Amino acid sequence: MKKLLSFSFSKIYIIVMILISLLVVGGYFSYAMFTVSKERSNAISIVTGNLIYDLTVDGEDIESLVVPAGTTKVFTVTLSNPNNRIARFNFYYLGTLPDGVRTGYSLLSDGMVTPVETGINLEKEGTSGSSNTYRIVVVNDSENEITINLGVSVGLDYNDLSLPSNGHLFEPVKRGPVGDVVVTNPGENGSTYDDEVDTFLTGEDPDNYIWYSGKLWRAVSVNDEDNTVKLVTEWDISALYYNNSNSAFKGSFMEDWLNDTTVDGFLYNLRDYENYLVTDAKWDATTDSRKSGEISRPNGTTIVTDAVGLLNLYEYQMSFTGITYGEGYLNNTLQWWTITPYDNTNVNYINYDGKISHISTTDYTISYGVRPSIVLKSTIEIEEGKGTATSPYRLKNDNDKDLNGVKLNTRHSGEYIRFGNGENNLYRIVSHETEGLTKITSFEALKSNGMYINSVFGNNSTFSSTNAIGAFLNGEYLNNYLTEENRNMVINYTAWYLGTVGNNANYKLAKYKNISMTSIANSTTSKIGLLRHGELMAGNFNLNNNNTDYSLLTPFSSQLIRIIDRNNNSGYTYSTKDKFAIKPALNLKENVYITGGTGTKEDPFTIESGISIKYSSHISGTGWMAYESDDNISGTPGNGEPMEAIKITMNDAKGLTGDVEYRVHVQSDGWKNYVKNDAIGGTTGQNKGIEAIQIRLTGELAEQYDIYYNVYIIGTGWQGYKKNDEAAGTTGASKRIEAIKIKLVEKS
Repeated sequence: MKKLLSFSFSKIYIIVMILISLLVVGGYFSYAMFTVSKERSNAISIVTGNLIYDLTVDGEDIESLVVPAGTTKVFTVTLSNPNNRIARFNFYYLGTLPDGVRTGYSLLSDGMVTPVETGINLEKEGTSGSSNTYRIVVVNDSENEITINLGVSVGLDYNDLSLPSNGHLFEPVKRGPVGDVVVTNPGENGSTYDDEVDTFLTGEDPDNYIWYSGKLWRAVSVNDEDNTVKLVTEWDISALYYNNSNSAFKGSFMEDWLNDTTVDGFLYNLRDYENYLVTDAKWDATTDSRKSGEISRPNGTTIVTDAVGLLNLYEYQMSFTGITYGEGYLNNTLQWWTITPYDNTNVNYINYDGKISHISTTDYTISYGVRPSIVLKSTIEIEEGKGTATSPYRLKNDNDKDLNGVKLNTRHSGEYIRFGNGENNLYRIVSHETEGLTKITSFEALKSNGMYINSVFGNNSTFSSTNAIGAFLNGEYLNNYLTEENRNMVINYTAWYLGTVGNNANYKLAKYKNISMTSIANSTTSKIGLLRHGELMAGNFNLNNNNTDYSLLTPFSSQLIRIIDRNNNSGYTYSTKDKFAIKPALNLKENVYITGGTGTKEDPFTIESGISIKYSSHISGTGWMAYESDDNISGTPGNGEPMEAIKITMNDAKGLTGDVEYRVHVQSDGWKNYVKNDAIGGTTGQNKGIEAIQIRLTGELAEQYDIYYNVYIIGTGWQGYKKNDEAAGTTGASKRIEAIKIKLVEKS
């Protein structure tokens, strides 16, 4: 019995030890079979026991991600599960990124899983969800070529993975191509929807705000194939008739306005548009009479090729997927046109409540708002920003920082300026309609103690400096709503075009006598005026309950005026005796410089006058006139009263040394000697007019600036600018000078 027990216990002991050994070895191989980590940057196919996983980068077998200095590259990475069971996967990059290098991911399409440190589960091979595709963006702002290696992990679907000590998980891309950034970061109040052609931003207020060329835009969609991005302005930039007959976008007033490349046209005033925009973008303007919620992607029956277009109904509907139209982010509570015809004569528009409606293009009371839409090239990159209204994304090369000393006349329509005083101290650039000058307008209509100021227009619809609204602007407004420094920046004589725009008429008639733009409309001159019908920035930039109705410069008829109403319609007409709010417009001189700010609403430009020159004319029968400065007119052009003498001096030399020297050619006397710095050139009380003049600078002034001057000759008109001691006027022709303009231009 003892032997038996002894044998049994020995046998049992040996069996137990064998089992323990097998369990240890089996555990080791089980772990090796189901968990593996591999560090590569190209196609990977590792067999470990029964597990296989694949990682492809741009579909090629490469060892690393190589990005040249100063460039951005996008890599398509697909992580796949080729096994016959669910498994957990992860990938990451190894090591610390050099200074100036950023990387991140965006999901290529809906349904892809966001990477997490513990790994993601992928379904077995051949089933939906067996792969995940990312776009890895690498921004290399350093001066050296960089290489990034990838790490890959795989394990059982119920086992959490962990990163190695030198491994870093890819974060959502915040910088790089616009399309990658916006679809990856829709924010808490937004989401995305992919219809397998475009990925749309949708929701109440997604983080899709973009600042470009002086305007706030919303990213509407990203094309799945080429990664181009469609934008639309947040607010209505202007208001005008769509067309005067049919509802087709092609050939309409609207198409013309959007793609206008004249000096005050929309496309012309977009910054470097040929580099930012897809200028041959395809706009689907197919007719659609369906109701909201029933609209599907248009079938492409009517395609228009343009740089700038409008949104169609389908794109608008996609913006409020899962919510009501009134809650969608594209409802700005204003009225605005879409590109989609309802039928042959009616066009669909968006009402102030967000509802889709339609109206006939022959209805003269309807001149709705314009929200231009553009398509950004796939190569355009986001440089900074959060995508919110107060911190919009900023685009590379349109994110100017240190603008101190830059001339305001080099900046872009829509940019904000700190100007004026009190509660009326925010303005926007309109255009540079007059060469060298900067036209600006108040951000909103004028207020006093928080209430909008209202005024009648006058006895008729023709604006002038003496009618009711013109007298207010060139009197009380000029003296009480602007600082002395502001007033010195404003050019004295701006031409305000008074073309009439009647029933369903082309916007061009506000400035020109014909739509071919070969002849300018009648005009008046004054220091302060108003915006025209269809002009840039003749819109509203706030919710309708914060807006008011304000007068436009452009008449509808001799007794009826046009306005922009709070919903941004300029079709309704009113009596000149009706009272409306006032939105002043004015031209700033060429020598206005930026001293700070970035031009956004939150950080407007601060400005000051640069170096300045002033001058006074002695006019026959009148005497000495008040000093003018910086290209303002001194004298009385067209009145037949010659200039007899002149005084010229620096108004503000900004510390530069040197003098202004000048001499005049006097009727019957010939050339006088040079005088300088406010001395009298010419004669007074002798009834001898000036016929010609030469002006020059000396010292540091001459080294850094050219002096330009233009004279008005009796019987001839303005001669054209001369500079730096050239003779302006005539000698020996008995043609006297009536007026002069003088300006300083910084040498390039």
